[in-house]
Amino acid sequence: MTKLQLFKKSHKTTCILYDMIVYYHQLLYDSNNFTGQTKMNISEELFKFNPWWEKSYQPPLIPRPQYSQYLRDNLNNRDIILITGLRRVGKTSIIKMFISELINQVEPKNIFYVSLDSLPLELFSISEIMREYRKIHSLPLDTKVYLFFDEVAYRKNVHQELKNLYDQENVKIFASSSSTSILRDTRAFLTGRARILEIHALDFFEFLEFKKLKIKQAERYLLESYFEQYMQTGGIPEYVLTNDISYLDNLIDNIIYKDIVAYYGVRDLTGIKDLFRMLMERAGKQISINKIAKIIGISPDTVRRYIDFFKQTFLIYTIERCGKLNERIRAPKKLYAADVGIRNHLTGYRDKGAIFENLVYLKIKQKKPCYIYRNGLELDFYFDNTLLEVKFERELEGKQKTFFDEFSAENKIIINGMDDFFNLE
Repeated sequence: MTKLQLFKKSHKTTCILYDMIVYYHQLLYDSNNFTGQTKMNISEELFKFNPWWEKSYQPPLIPRPQYSQYLRDNLNNRDIILITGLRRVGKTSIIKMFISELINQVEPKNIFYVSLDSLPLELFSISEIMREYRKIHSLPLDTKVYLFFDEVAYRKNVHQELKNLYDQENVKIFASSSSTSILRDTRAFLTGRARILEIHALDFFEFLEFKKLKIKQAERYLLESYFEQYMQTGGIPEYVLTNDISYLDNLIDNIIYKDIVAYYGVRDLTGIKDLFRMLMERAGKQISINKIAKIIGISPDTVRRYIDFFKQTFLIYTIERCGKLNERIRAPKKLYAADVGIRNHLTGYRDKGAIFENLVYLKIKQKKPCYIYRNGLELDFYFDNTLLEVKFERELEGKQKTFFDEFSAENKIIINGMDDFFNLE
């Protein structure tokens, strides 16, 4: 078979795959093509989602206390809690653990959970699902209920539906999303009504908990070995538990094909996957849009658009260069992976310095750091009058050390190993 024939065959396969994805997406999300006559009685489905209505409920899940505490602290205010984060990072498990706690405080029938990406529920609006729920239990509108809506992002008019529930019924709403689209409330329906909780990949001590690794005082030397495992494995909960590499493959494909390709109508499947692999290779480094575009063979605007898709689905984060507004906008961004295990799976476990820097970034992400760059010299992070440089098992030296020493900052920190990492707040 000639190269031309191979190319034509490959191109045809890609086009067929794309058409199948778009067709699936249309079936899954476009409920307007169906009439009310096709709708089924969903009460059976709702009972499946809410087993605590009929029996005791204690899911065999590992607690993540910092997130449960946040939900606990915000239980009695009226704000909608938007729970965001990478797909399969543990949002649903955290919700279900919290529900198992809540059923000891309120009537189980007053707690309602539903996954809104469930195929049998695609034909129903949130208000219709709520009506069925209240009907099942004969709950009037003034009876307070606790609502947990999983994966709401791709629902049409979701912001308005949540606002209507908030305004018209006695509810406490928790809603999860694997896309930042839930935060893009262009008509401000949820302004002043919502708080955001982002769930991250497991931190090191959560990793130890999931691995059931206990460290005795006399064996603290084992921490180094476990930290090396953490650097390699990352913090996707199910992968930490199973070490099943196919799980990561499936996760990446799910996000790229379902959350990006199908949702945004991306046609260049090869280009977007190649770009993601290249970005993982460059995690911890400045990225040049033009250079990447030239290597992959797509336009710079397309690269920017795809990077935005990766950010919207929590696969990557970027930080700006410190400086005035025009410099922040125009200068290259530095990029970090949401999970180093995904990064290592695609690039191999190498460049431990970049992996370690990525973990440091994830630990300080909430501080919104920027990076310093001047005369060809770079310093990793600056935030709250604090300068932070990461050197994994190396010392700062030469011109970079001089730059670090002379830079004006109230606090200066060098992170060059595991102990420094643990001490970082």
